[in-house]
Amino acid sequence: MKTVIQKVTSASVTIDGEIRASIGNGLLLLLGVGENDTDADIPLLADKISVLRIFEDKNGKMNLSCADVGGEILVISNFTLYADCRRGTRPDFFHAMRPDEAERLYNSFISRLSERFVVKHGEFGADMKVSIVNDGPVTIILDTDDLRRPRSR
Repeated sequence: MKTVIQKVTSASVTIDGEIRASIGNGLLLLLGVGENDTDADIPLLADKISVLRIFEDKNGKMNLSCADVGGEILVISNFTLYADCRRGTRPDFFHAMRPDEAERLYNSFISRLSERFVVKHGEFGADMKVSIVNDGPVTIILDTDDLRRPRSR
């Protein structure tokens, strides 16, 4: 699983011209599910996101987690995180998981995060318009394949 994490002061998702979900201070997560992802990826990614200290403390240092600041989370499905652009000018998405199984993992990921946070989400597979006010800006990319690798130092 891959996710782009953006610290936001607000974010919303619009589907068919109507705002489907919105949050205030918290995290916007663009979530992609890859062809080799399994249920084991869910706690690995969700638990890492839950403890990431990317919010400022009273001294302006990134020392607080989303839970520490009472933040909300907005999750948006995004298979394009698995785009392969190495050849030609049109990306392929062969490494993204097939939609039926990807949707199951997407929903399980949301359920896992919902144990700790107020979590809102878009609609899997829908054409969505996402609006954000990125705070910082802070944008972090996590990939469960990378999280499993040992650190080099």
